[in-house]
Parts: sequence; C-alpha cells; structure tokens
Amino acid sequence: MKSTEFTIDMPGELVSIEGGEAFVPAPLPPKINLQLRIIKLLVEAERAMGELSGMGRRLPNPHLLIGPFLHREAILSSRIEGTHATAKELVLFEAMPQSLSTADVKEVANYVQAIKHGLARLKELPVCLRLIKELHEILLKGVRGDQHRPGEFRDEQNLIGEQGQSPVQARFVPPPHKDMTEALYALEKYMATPTDIPVLIQLALIHYQFETIHPFMDGNGRIGRLLTTLLLCERGCLPYPLLYLSAYFERNRDAYMDALLFVTQRGSWEDWIIFFLRGVLEQAKDAIARTERLCRLWDDYRRRLQSARSSGLSLQLVDKLFEYPVITVPQAEKWLQVTTHTAQNNIDKLVKSGIIVETTGQKRNRLYIAPEIVESIEAENYQ
Repeated sequence: MKSTEFTIDMPGELVSIEGGEAFVPAPLPPKINLQLRIIKLLVEAERAMGELSGMGRRLPNPHLLIGPFLHREAILSSRIEGTHATAKELVLFEAMPQSLSTADVKEVANYVQAIKHGLARLKELPVCLRLIKELHEILLKGVRGDQHRPGEFRDEQNLIGEQGQSPVQARFVPPPHKDMTEALYALEKYMATPTDIPVLIQLALIHYQFETIHPFMDGNGRIGRLLTTLLLCERGCLPYPLLYLSAYFERNRDAYMDALLFVTQRGSWEDWIIFFLRGVLEQAKDAIARTERLCRLWDDYRRRLQSARSSGLSLQLVDKLFEYPVITVPQAEKWLQVTTHTAQNNIDKLVKSGIIVETTGQKRNRLYIAPEIVESIEAENYQ
C-alpha cells in the first residue's frame, strides 16, 4: 500500500508504521451526495425488502425459511474466504459430527452457530463490540485461525494481501492497534446513535467501516457480513433473518473488493453505496423466489402425507426437516417425544412418500436426508 494510491478525498488519514503506512478511517458518517440514481435504487431495494418482510410475517412457521437460508449463508460466506463445504456435508455434520469432521465443514458449522448465537443475543443486547467478540469466539473455536485470539480484538498489525508481503506490497493496511481501538469505539457509538440516514445506507457505511478497521487477525470478512444480517433484524427491517449478501459478494468478488478499496483511496462512497444497494435488491428478489419455492415444497410434502393418511406426527417431522434436513431415529424420538418404534414408523412414512432417503445403507445408526431441501440450499439463483 503506497501513499501515492490515495487522494485528498480519502475518508481518513495515513499513519506511519514499521515498514510502511496504514490507513485510519475517519468516524462515520461521511458527507454523502444522495444522487438521484442512489435514491431510485434505494426505493427499489426498500420495496423488495418490504415484500420479503411481508412474506416472512405471513408464514405459519418461519423455520421453513430460516434453516435453509442460514445454511446457505454459512456456506457462501465461508466460500469467499476459501473454505469449501457442500450443503449435504454441512447438514450431515450437524446431524452426526463424527461422520464427517473435515476442517472446512467444521468452520462452516461454526458460522451457523455464530449466526444463531447473534440472533438469540439480540433479545438481550444491541449489536455492539461485546457481541462482535462473542461471535468471533464461536466462529474460530477449534478450527483454523483459533491461534489468533478468538473473541479478542487484535493487538498487533495485520494487512490484506498475499502471505509474507510487507505493508508496502500489501493491497491494504488497516489501522494500527491504538487507532483501531479508537475507531471501534467510534463505530459502536455510531451504531447506537439515532440518525435520519436510511437504514440500508447506514448498513453500507457500517460494513465498509468494519472491514476497513479489520479488528481481528482472522475472520473479519465473515463477521462483517454477519453483522449486516443482525442489524437488519435489530432495526426491524426483517422479522426473521431472511436476507444475506454473501451470495452477491461472492458472485462479484473482485468488484466488491475494489468498491471497498476505492472508498478508502478516493472517497468513492456513492459507488460503494450503489454496489451495496444492488446487492440488497438482488438478494431480496432471490430470497422472495426462494421463499416461494420452499413454501411450494412444504405444501407438496404435506399433501403427500395427507393423501397417505399419515398422522400429525409425520407432519411435525416435515416441519422440522426444513430446519434440519438430516434426521436420525433418536432425533425423531426427541423432537416428537415418542418411543423408538413410533419414531421409526413415522420416518418410514416420509421415506415411502419420497420426502427423505436413507444415506448410509446400514441397519443401525441410519441417517435420513431430505434431498430436495438440500438442493434448495445449494441452488445458485432463483431469480
């Protein structure tokens, strides 16, 4: 990172560090020119968000969507960081960790747990530095990166670039420790302070600021993307976590990285906000189409069971499958509060109806998976 790459419009300052310079962002909010094209895009994005929110509120069981959407986000957000796991691998691991304990799958499963923890904690405290550290601790627990102080902000310099690069060679150098701490407290204050800036634009600003501060030695990207979903729920934009931007960022990875960097180097806030709002609009439309697909699938499953005159217990299992697409007999016992025989009986009805299939070929310790639900998680785009 060289000082010649920065203009007088940069939203912060360069400071000297050993081996080069680092960038310290100015506190939010910046001065923004809300051009007509931004306003038009904001209206479209808010309209799509409103439609998605309305669909979520009308659902008889929101877990029909929360489970599949959450799994999809964990897979895609982790993929941006070079961690690869399929939906099938993830849900099999969640059902029986000892069956598939690869490092990548464990990392993605940690992301799922971090999201769940964050959503539960919103009932007790706002999005703040304390919550961010809790999420980070869960994210890195027992996986690659757990040597980088899980749950603690960094106390040394980091950089964005290739391994072994110097600050001068790096693509970007975040603020040194002292400036990082001050910037984090300023960001927390901004998140807690009421403002007239539209929520979606606030989220664009917050996402940029967090990624620029880069407060952890590892896991910053995943935490930054997770924060957007938590803030949407905290601020009442969505009743449930139904919108995630990782799929958009992953599809447009180079443009995403450039848009963030150009804010830092040139103060290109408007271009970044437009990029972010397009992401919200695209992913809201995708979530609407994905919601319709999952609801049709749920209706189809219930019709199959009702035509087979299955009991209400089988219908309960169907609902649970959307949250956990892999099931075992002991899990069915626990969920339904029934005997082993009754649990197996109801699982057999789902197999006969073509809703789940057995994956192990064993007579004991069987795993049953709902392939169409897993497929809905992995489907690239429903628009």
